[in-house]
This record gives sequence, structure tokens and C-alpha cells, in this order.
Amino acid sequence: MTRVLVVEDDPQLVRALVINLQAREYGVDPAPDGATALRLAAARRPDVVVLDLGLPDMDGVDVIRALRGWTRVPILVLSARRASDEKVAALDAGADDYVTKPFSMDELLARLRAAVRRTETAPLAQETAMVTTDDFTIDLLAKKVTRAGHDIRLTPTEWHLLEILVTSPGRLITQKHLLQEVWGVSQSNKTNYLRVYMAQLRRKLETDPSHPRYLITEPGMGYRFEG
Repeated sequence: MTRVLVVEDDPQLVRALVINLQAREYGVDPAPDGATALRLAAARRPDVVVLDLGLPDMDGVDVIRALRGWTRVPILVLSARRASDEKVAALDAGADDYVTKPFSMDELLARLRAAVRRTETAPLAQETAMVTTDDFTIDLLAKKVTRAGHDIRLTPTEWHLLEILVTSPGRLITQKHLLQEVWGVSQSNKTNYLRVYMAQLRRKLETDPSHPRYLITEPGMGYRFEG
């Protein structure tokens, strides 16, 4: 049984989530505040965490940081905060996905399933070090990309950017994180670097670069790789 830790202080929303999750045979542990959440996470070892940012005792971003100190459990943020910088702060702290309130239960459940699926497939991806799509293959050990039987030449910067994205499939990687990892800067005014290099990667890898299937932009936030 997949265990879900629901960290939310709104009793009505907790009740709705518990009913919907249990109906789909998830095990559910509700926590009304950050301290309870951290205690339950250590005791119950959930498979996924659904976390509200506005908690009565501490900010949800601090809960994410505390969890990331010892676990890679998928964290799905559920919040009424709509500003992109709030979302980026949660993602930079280590959240895997972000759903804005009000939300559809079907969307939340789909995101939840995707988060669990990524953790189930991650060990296999690390073992084989191969990422295979319908259009190209990436060999992470050999640092080589093949498309239609031909090697694709990537610059070191293009490779570094692609490697970060494909090793976290489906996860939104923020502009700040990519700029820090690839160029050693995090200033938002350097985002033109990202646009230029992502455009180059799409020209080399995507069948239709103007309508990318694999290298997806989340406007104002970052990029994700969909395998």
C-alpha cells in the first residue's frame, strides 16, 4: 500500500483528501502542523508527502528543507500562494511539484501518481544510466546522445543542462537552480542564457523544436524533461 502523509490544517480539506485517497486504496496519515508532519514522516516513512505551505506553527518551505535533510520522498506542495517566487522557493527547497488551490481532485491524484511512479522508476534509470525516448537515446555514462542512429554533438554546457533535466524526469527544475549548477550564477537577469541553450538543445533533439515534446518550459519558473 502506498502511504501518503497529508500536511494540512484545514479540517474539511483533510477530510476530503482522506476520503478520496482511501477510496483509491492509499494509506493516509494526516498532520495538522509542521512539527507533527516531521514526527510522522520519521515514524511512518511515507511514499509521498502532500504539503500545505501555510501551516500554523511553521512555514511549509521549512518543512521541505527539514525533510530534505534526510529523505528524498516526493513532496507535492498544495497551496493558495499563487506568486511564482513563492512556488520557486518551495521547488528550490526540494519540492517535486506544486498544485495551486483551489484544485481539482483528479489533477491532484494524477500528480500524486506521477510523483510515486518517478520514485519507482528512478533506481532503474540510475542503474542503466540510459534514457530512451521515441526520438533519441541518452547514455549518461558515455555522455553521448544518439538520434536516428547518429551521434548528436553537444557542447559541454548543453550536455550539463540536459543531464540535470533528464536525471530528474518529470520534475520542474527552476531557472535559479539551473543557472547555479551550469553557470555558477543565480541572477534572474541571466535567464537569457537558459533560453539560448534550451533552444539549441531543442533544435538538436526535438522533432518539432517550436512545439517541444521532451524539453518543456514552465513560463517564469523553469524547465522539465518529459521522457
